[in-house]
Amino acid sequence: MSAKLDQYQHEGLTWTRSLEFFKQENAHLKDRLTQVVDKTSDKYFLAQAEHFQNQFIIKDEFIDELKHDVNEQVRMIRDYSKKQPANGLQETFDSVQEKLREQMQYLEKDFADLRNEFNTYLTSQIFG
Repeated sequence: MSAKLDQYQHEGLTWTRSLEFFKQENAHLKDRLTQVVDKTSDKYFLAQAEHFQNQFIIKDEFIDELKHDVNEQVRMIRDYSKKQPANGLQETFDSVQEKLREQMQYLEKDFADLRNEFNTYLTSQIFG
């Protein structure tokens, strides 16, 4: 396996672990939302809670799709490397890896923004 493809495979495995963390963190945020919603009947708060619930669902779907794509890239690299020396599909792997890298960067930033927005909102409503 070429050194570059070996690096891509390691990067993909790192992303898989990160995606598992995001999935768990998202579940934790949904649990926290449920805890807070169970204690209120304020219609405005419930509308905002629905907004966050929808965002958490969207994040779950994005994480699942990205995890599938990352796993597919890792599998393809592994299979390709076993069959022949890495040369013909190098550009394809480069292109996919760059796209996955951009999606991971987007997820990391977007998830952090959502988590901060959610925690700030809860704090303002609970202690405001």
